[in-house]
This record gives sequence, C-alpha cells and structure tokens, in this order.
Amino acid sequence: MSLENKYNLKSPGVKRLMREARELAEPTEEYFAHPLEDNLFEWHFTVRGPPSTEFEGGFYHGRILLPSQYPMQPPNIILLTPNGRFEVNKKICLSISGHHPESWQPSWSIRTALLALIAFMPTPAAGTIGSLDYTPEERQILAKKSINWECQICGKIAETLSSQSKSSNITQEEASLIQQIALKAEEDANRKEKSADKKEDSDETNVRQRVTINTPSAETINEPITDVIMETEVSINPSTVDQVFNVVVWVIVFVIVLLIGRRFFLLE
Repeated sequence: MSLENKYNLKSPGVKRLMREARELAEPTEEYFAHPLEDNLFEWHFTVRGPPSTEFEGGFYHGRILLPSQYPMQPPNIILLTPNGRFEVNKKICLSISGHHPESWQPSWSIRTALLALIAFMPTPAAGTIGSLDYTPEERQILAKKSINWECQICGKIAETLSSQSKSSNITQEEASLIQQIALKAEEDANRKEKSADKKEDSDETNVRQRVTINTPSAETINEPITDVIMETEVSINPSTVDQVFNVVVWVIVFVIVLLIGRRFFLLE
C-alpha cells in the first residue's frame, strides 16, 4: 500500500511530510533523507561530515522520528553510525530536537534539522544528553570506518549521497539558525572553559582551607603543652612533699634515738 493511500491526505502533518518527501527525493552532496516505505513518520537520513573538521570524509546515518503533531512539535533524531560526537541508538539533545520543544519553530523542516545536525557535529559536547566527547583522532578513525557502514534498510550509506556537487540553496531562516548554532557552540565552549577554571580555583581554595584547618596554630600547640606541664606539676608536687616529709621525720627520729642513746651512755 502506498503512503498516499495509507494516510489521510487532509491531515496538515501528512500533507507537510508528503511535500517534504517530494522536496528531498533527490540526494545532495551533503545530505539525503526519505520516509520508510510503510511509515511516513519515520525517516532515515545520511549526512556527510562537515569539511575541515575531524568528521570530514565520514558518512553518518540515522533515524528521524516525527510526532503526529508535526510540524507543531519537533522530531527526535537518533544516530546509528558510530561518530564520536553523539551516542548511537539514543535520542540526541539539540535545539531542533524533541528535547527542546520550546525552541522549535513550525516553519523548520526535516531539511532544516539535517543542516542543523551537520552544523552541530563539530561543536563541543558540553554534557548534553546523547553527546560524546571523543578526541579528534578517535573521531577521524570513526569517520574512515563509516565509509563501509551499512544500514539494514538503506544499504551502504556512502552510496546514498550524490557524488556530484549540488548546491542546496539555504534559506535566510536556515542560515540564521546555523549562525545561532555557531554562536551557541561558542558560548558553550566559553562556559565550559569558565566552569573548568572555576572548578580549578575552587579546588585550590579547598586545599588551602584544608591546610589552614589541619595546621595547628601556636596557641593550639601551647595549650596542650601547658596542660601537660600543669598536670605534671600537679602530679609531681604531692609526691615531692611526701618524700621530703618522710625524710624529715626519719631525721628527727634518728636524732631522738641518738640523743637517748647518748644519755644512757653518759649515765653509765
């Protein structure tokens, strides 16, 4: 059954997707997308890695899941090809995806989402959902491996894009979106750098505080010493007095005994 016979063509969402399917029927050098034969609300796409980046030369395949309220609500995008920027088989977080319905505009399209995805690829991950922070070297390796990657439905993805250079006329709205993405990427990078600096300063401050807390002051050192001396004095003084007293007693006793003995001696 064809898609025209399967769906209600009077539905705004269906009409919109049918129109976009016709507009995207011809692959370009940068991207290609098409609905599944039995599901107008699930599309497969392939994008070429942006030039002059670690993704250059790579081919990246994925799925677009469209809500029934499209285009009033944004699609969800899932990457299937390992790329080092986004997790595979997981809905990724972009300003044009289902994670941010507040920023989605109904005038945007699947083509807009693909252009935004290409623009997002070389941006910092910044800890967003579904993002990865692989090194440029690791991403370059994955880009080379992606040439031979195959989709069970679409086949070898490197062959889905046009080998001829076809210019895709970017609308002013799409150009504005891509510029916003670039600015947001720069802000995220600066924010991440400031956060790292702030964390480093915080760690250094904590170390200083720990050193200050753990290092006893002169008063703290003197207090226990003074206490020890006082305790020692208290413990020593009674013993000394007793010893002196005993010695004095024994001396007196000895003197008395000596006097008594001398007296008896003189009487005799």
